[in-house]
Amino acid sequence: MFAPITPTVRMLLLLNIGVFLIESFLGLPLSSILSLKYLFSENFQPYQVFTYMFVHADFWHLFGNMIVLFFFGPMLENFLGSNKFLIFYVACGIGASLFHGLINYLEMAQMEDAIASFRAVPSPEKFLEFANDYANGFTGQRYFKFYNLVHEIYPGNPDNQQLQGEVLGIMESLRNSYVSQSSMLGASGATLGVLLGFGLLFPEMEIRLLFFPFFPIKAIYLVTFFAAYEIYSVIEQRPDDNIAHFAHIGGMLIAFIIIKFNILKHK
Repeated sequence: MFAPITPTVRMLLLLNIGVFLIESFLGLPLSSILSLKYLFSENFQPYQVFTYMFVHADFWHLFGNMIVLFFFGPMLENFLGSNKFLIFYVACGIGASLFHGLINYLEMAQMEDAIASFRAVPSPEKFLEFANDYANGFTGQRYFKFYNLVHEIYPGNPDNQQLQGEVLGIMESLRNSYVSQSSMLGASGATLGVLLGFGLLFPEMEIRLLFFPFFPIKAIYLVTFFAAYEIYSVIEQRPDDNIAHFAHIGGMLIAFIIIKFNILKHK
C-alpha cells in the first residue's frame, strides 16, 4: 500500500530527527532560535518562517509529524518527483507559518482595539470581556492572582481611578506577554499538507491505521476527518489548547491550492 522511502522524504526525516537529537543531547537552544515568533515582535527573524518546521517541542511532537511524512510522503514524491515534492512540502510549511502569522496579527489588532476602548471609556464590562477573551477570565495559573480584581474588586468600584490604572496595566501586560511569548514550531503544517495532497491524489486508496479505526478507510475520508477536526478546533478552541490549528489549516489550504490548480505539474 505504501511506497518504499524516497530520497527527499529520507532527507527530511534525517534533518528533523537530527535537529531534535542535537538539541536534546547537546543542549543547544535551537528551538528558541529557529521557532517562529510573532511577526511584528523584536524577536522575529525572516528565516523563522522556514526554520520553524525543523524543531519540535518533544519526542511525541516529532514522532507524530514524522510518521505522517514516512507513510504518506513517498507516494507523493514518486508522483510529483523529488524536486517538486520538496517545493510542495516547503510551500505548505511556509504557507502555514504565514497564515498563522496573519491570524496572530488580527488577534493582536483586536486586543489593541479592546485596550484602546477601555482606555477611552473605562468600564468593568469591557475589562470582563477582555479577560474572558484573552485570559479565560484570568482563571489560568499565570493570571489567577488577578481573579478577584476582575470579578469582584473592580466591578464594585468602577470609578476608582487607581483601580482603572491597575486593570489597564494588566491588560497591557497581557498584550506584551502575548507578543513576547508567541512562538510556533514543528512540521505539522507541512506534513498535514502532505496528508491532504495524498488524499486528493489518491482518494480511493484504502488505509489501515495503526490505531482506531481498525478497518480500512479511504484516503479521502481520512483527510476530510483531519480537515474537519482542525476547523472544529478553531471554532471551539479550548483555553488550554496551545496547538497552532490555524497553521495546520494554512498548510492544508496551500496543499489544496497546489493540487487542485495543478501548480506543480506531474514530472
